[in-house]
Amino acid sequence: MKRKAFQAALPHTIPIAVGFLFLGMSYGFLMRSKGFSVFYPMFMSFFIFAGSMEFVTVHLLLSAFQPFYAFFLALMVNARHLFYGLSMLDKYKNVGWKKCYLIYGMCDESFTVNCSVIPPPEVDRSWFMFFVTLLNQVYWVSGATLGALLGYVIQFDTKGIEFVMTALFAVMFLNQWEECKDHRSALTGLGCSFFCLLVFGSGRFILPAMVLMILCFTFDRKKEERETKREEIE
Repeated sequence: MKRKAFQAALPHTIPIAVGFLFLGMSYGFLMRSKGFSVFYPMFMSFFIFAGSMEFVTVHLLLSAFQPFYAFFLALMVNARHLFYGLSMLDKYKNVGWKKCYLIYGMCDESFTVNCSVIPPPEVDRSWFMFFVTLLNQVYWVSGATLGALLGYVIQFDTKGIEFVMTALFAVMFLNQWEECKDHRSALTGLGCSFFCLLVFGSGRFILPAMVLMILCFTFDRKKEERETKREEIE
């Protein structure tokens, strides 16, 4: 049962492995260039397991200690997982002890595979989801650790390497823009970010921008619900 689930999960994670190894190595190189030992990216990639937040954490570790700012920043950066979790409640039913790890190890890529891919009939779905999640985490931790180890022997100017995460989100944004006909959400995000950048500056605009986005999306959702109810009544 486990072997079949592993064999079914592996092909779906190979494309993710390529991206995770590259991004993880970039993160490992970045951590090493800032003076951290290999154990920092190794354990941070294992316990945090949130690529965007790990890149942000590099600057948090090097700046003044601000626990509340770090907490709310982590909450806002990963707030999308709240919605991921709600949508996976049914899929995580009756999976036994694996449920705890599936919740802990869920990332964007694991969510996409586990949510959209239907394993073969002879494969246990709970083990399939488990191996998808496990393999993705192994790729990320391996990439981060390898990057940090190579940072000891390969010396080069790492200036700008942290931009790799920005580039990733830029590509994701463009893909979503091309796939969606309604660009209101994207334009709302850009508008909120630009407004908060002007008001709060480049060093402190992220949290206010995310709070403003959530408020705008919540207001827009309630407006749509009222319009839907009005149409149903009419």
